[in-house]
Amino acid sequence: MIDSHCHLDHEPMFSDLKNVLTRSKQSGVEKILSICTTKDSFHKIIEIIKIDPIIYGTYGIHPHEANTDVVTKEEIIKNVSSNKKIIAIGESGLDFYYNHSLKEKQISSFKSHIEAAINLNVPIIVHSRNAEKETFDILNEYKKFKPKILMHCFTGSTEFANKLLTLDSYFSASGIITFKNSSNLRDTFRLIPDDKLLIETDSPYLAPEPMRGRKNEPSYIKHTLERLAVIKNVDVDKIDRVTSQNFNILFNLK
Repeated sequence: MIDSHCHLDHEPMFSDLKNVLTRSKQSGVEKILSICTTKDSFHKIIEIIKIDPIIYGTYGIHPHEANTDVVTKEEIIKNVSSNKKIIAIGESGLDFYYNHSLKEKQISSFKSHIEAAINLNVPIIVHSRNAEKETFDILNEYKKFKPKILMHCFTGSTEFANKLLTLDSYFSASGIITFKNSSNLRDTFRLIPDDKLLIETDSPYLAPEPMRGRKNEPSYIKHTLERLAVIKNVDVDKIDRVTSQNFNILFNLK
């Protein structure tokens, strides 16, 4: 299993990394991608990726931080290029659910991240909430450059998913697919091609059933994997192989 999106720099995981990693490996996790959200978090991620060979990292600014953590395409390229274990850009994108940052700031930041990802030929990890039209329209502007797109913690509509598939996007399923009120989302994931699927925890957030109410961690990824297998009507081993292979292809890893 591969956890394609978590935040090891966040508590309670950061202060308990040794035990978090032990439990992850015991549950069968082979790789973990720890995602950057701020300039400060990147400093922690650089240290975290040194701890264990299974941990990789990203560089990017979350849309909530777009007002204050302003970065240029050149800055993003420099930081991603600084370490071979920094394998993607993000998370970036648009979040119009909250008013943590101005729309125009989010859009400008998102475009800088996309352009840096195209320049480096690495994936961009996209956050999109209450912004389906705007997210697609911006990504579609860059279609001719064939950006490598991963829709993180995808909760969008089937229509949105189908439009993103025209951009050859990948989609990551989080613990939300295990929630009782997520039947529409499960229907959408049922229609997404197997070769475009990844899994994630987004830990320490969004713990899956039956772990809801706890702080999430990478070892809980198995519950999302098991539910995705049910959704796709295949055995768990097969969906494990498929999602792991997709991760390795997308991020150019063995």
